[in-house]
Amino acid sequence: MASDTKKLKLYSYWRSSCSFRVRIALNLKGLKYDYIPVNLLKGEQSHPEFLKLNPVGFVPVLLDGDLVLADSLAIIMYLDDKYPQHPLLPSDIHKRAINFQATHIVSSSIQPLQNISFLNYIGEKVGPDEKLPWVQSVLRKGFTALEKLLKDHTGRYATGDEIFLADVFLAPQLHAAFTRFNIPMNEFPIMSRLHETYNATPAFQEALPQNQPDAVH
Repeated sequence: MASDTKKLKLYSYWRSSCSFRVRIALNLKGLKYDYIPVNLLKGEQSHPEFLKLNPVGFVPVLLDGDLVLADSLAIIMYLDDKYPQHPLLPSDIHKRAINFQATHIVSSSIQPLQNISFLNYIGEKVGPDEKLPWVQSVLRKGFTALEKLLKDHTGRYATGDEIFLADVFLAPQLHAAFTRFNIPMNEFPIMSRLHETYNATPAFQEALPQNQPDAVH
């Protein structure tokens, strides 16, 4: 993308599900941004220059002028407040609560337990052969909860026929589960159907890991 000092800047890694969420939100809102790759496998997230932006050393980081934001949920909520086109939260208070609940199952109960640093720790302390079974157990527990939560709320998307926050968080997690961590799609029919719907939706397609400039094929 062409450089533009006024344009949003996103520090991202192609396979990061947290970065994937923000890319979806940016696409849904039609926002242009500069993509700045951070190679997690090479440890670039621990370089002093990056730690100045996010002392925790995680992607994504969003720059909007002088404002520096880290954490995908904080970034997405900021974008939703600043750019009202395609709101990511429904006006209905009950549907909003379901969106928050689904979002937090992904962001608190699933994703942190399968990120690179956690899996590396398991590999070192327990053994590399235990990493995949661990991730699969985490995913199955989380997806079982999500299937129960969403069974009376889904339409075309997670909480009806419009794309909301829950979808933004679900799509990257489903992609990782079904393409990287070998979860059989038929185990979770609601999750499987949503995954297929997201893959057919342009804003999600453009945000897919393999479509990013730093993707490794």
